[in-house]
Amino acid sequence: MGLDATDEALEVWIDQDLCTGDGICAQYAPEVFELDIDGLAYVKSADDELLQEPGATTPVPLTLLTDVRDSAKECPGDCIHVRRVSDKVEVYGPDAE
Repeated sequence: MGLDATDEALEVWIDQDLCTGDGICAQYAPEVFELDIDGLAYVKSADDELLQEPGATTPVPLTLLTDVRDSAKECPGDCIHVRRVSDKVEVYGPDAE
């Protein structure tokens, strides 16, 4: 699965209900994730704007795919979801097959 994920557009979103606020994602990929004043992690848009609406997605830049994937793997809250844009199938995260 991992190999064919790299040649397709991916997007990432965070389930704030499960976020533990550890900030591991923001350490791995600060270009994509940021902790807000509420102590929870959110994804950021391409122009660095915090996307706070529930289920907000942002594209995963190919150059940051490894960092984003590692964030999803290491997240203690299992709240980071990376999916293909084309069919919404999760490739990394708690619902990945």
